[in-house]
Amino acid sequence: MSTKSILLIDDEPNLAAVIAVCLESFKGWQVRVVNSGKDGLSIVEDLQPDAILLDVMMPAMDGIEVYQNLQANSHTQHIPVILLTAKVQSRDRECFENLGVVGIIAKPFDPMAIADRIAQILDW
Repeated sequence: MSTKSILLIDDEPNLAAVIAVCLESFKGWQVRVVNSGKDGLSIVEDLQPDAILLDVMMPAMDGIEVYQNLQANSHTQHIPVILLTAKVQSRDRECFENLGVVGIIAKPFDPMAIADRIAQILDW
């Protein structure tokens, strides 16, 4: 079985570092971290990760715009996307689910449990 790779797009460097350490330590996944949607879109096609963790609220280009760009590109639309968001009201959650993302993880979350939650969402 090959090692899973994840692209993490989040504008909070400290949070992204914690997530990356947890995923690498607990599951052995390879995690590439970028801190903006623009940077994520610039590398995703070459990187071809097994999944993307995508923060919703980011400056310049939010996660929804990034997701729409991913879906519009035939080279990236197959990559499963999990949204990371503090917007957890039912209308927000419904909007996100209607986009077609494979999962939503609410912030704040337990860093010790995030790897298991991702594995559950992706059936890894």
